[in-house]
Amino acid sequence: MRVFPRAGRRTVITALTLLGCLPGLAAVLVLLQSAQGVDRPAVIHLAAPAPASPAARHRAPRPRIVPRSAWLNDTVRRTQPPPRYDDKVVAVFVHHTDSPNGYSCAQTPEIIRRLYAGQTGDRAWDDIGYNFLVDRCGTVYEGRAGGADRAVTGAHTQGFNHRTAGIAALGTFTAGVPVPRAMADSIAAVAAWKLGLADIDPRGSARLVSSNGRSRYRAGAVVALPAVAGHKDGYMTNCPGAALIERLPEIRETAARLQGRARAAAPSPSRTPGRSAPPAGTPLRTFRETPLRISLGPPAKASTGTP
Repeated sequence: MRVFPRAGRRTVITALTLLGCLPGLAAVLVLLQSAQGVDRPAVIHLAAPAPASPAARHRAPRPRIVPRSAWLNDTVRRTQPPPRYDDKVVAVFVHHTDSPNGYSCAQTPEIIRRLYAGQTGDRAWDDIGYNFLVDRCGTVYEGRAGGADRAVTGAHTQGFNHRTAGIAALGTFTAGVPVPRAMADSIAAVAAWKLGLADIDPRGSARLVSSNGRSRYRAGAVVALPAVAGHKDGYMTNCPGAALIERLPEIRETAARLQGRARAAAPSPSRTPGRSAPPAGTPLRTFRETPLRISLGPPAKASTGTP
C-alpha cells in the first residue's frame, strides 16, 4: 500500500487538531512534540524484565501506546460496527505499510489517517486493519478500535486474524533498507506484552486455524506458525519486507527477554542444515496482494453509515 505524507502547513494543522482530542497535559505534550519534529526515538527499557511473580511470571510491561484519538478525526472518521474479540492473543504478525520512509515522526498521525481512509474507503473495510502501528522513532499507536488491552480481532492477515494481533511498521523495508533500532525495539515490546498475557514464548510457535482458503492454507487447516510471525508466513506476500524479516529472530529474542525468559539454548545440528519441518496444514497456490493506492490530495470526508 502506498501512503504519501504531506509536510508543512498540514503538519501544524494536524497537531492543532489533536488538541481537541487530547485532554489537558496530553494535548500540550502533543503540540510540543510537533514543534520539535518528534524525531527522537521512544525509550524502551529492554533490560528490565517483567516481575517474576508466580501469577504473571512471563508478563512484560505494557509499552506506552498513543490512543486512536491522536490520529483519528472527523475528516476521515466513519461509522463502524462494534469491534469483535477473541479469548486471547497467541501470536502476532509483523507488517510494513509499504509507504515512504523519509517522514518526520510528527507526520505519523497524518500517515495513519491516510491508511485508515484508504482501507475503509478504497477497500471498504470497517476499520483500519492493524491493531498497532509503530513509526521509525519507536512510537506505538493504537490502530483498530476495541481497546489496546483486549484481544481485538483485526483485519491484517487473511485467514489468521483470530487470536492474533497485527503490528505494522510504518515504512518500506525491502532488502538493504535499514530498520531503525527504536522501531524494532518497540515491535518487540508490543509482542512481549501481548503474548505475555497468555504466557506465550515469543520464540516459540502457535497453533492457528486458517479461517479462509485465500491464506496460504486451506480453510480449517491447523497450522503451526511462529508466535512472532511475518505477514508472509500466513499469506503470500513480500510483507514485512526482506530487511524486517531478517530482524525477526532478534525481535523474538528481545521480546522473550522483556518477558523475563532465559536465553534459549543453541539449536542442535539437524540432518539437513538450513531446513526445518514445514508447518501443519496443506498449502494452496499462492496469491499476491494488491497495493493500496492513496492520492496525494487530502482524504475526502467519509459519508455516514456502516461501511
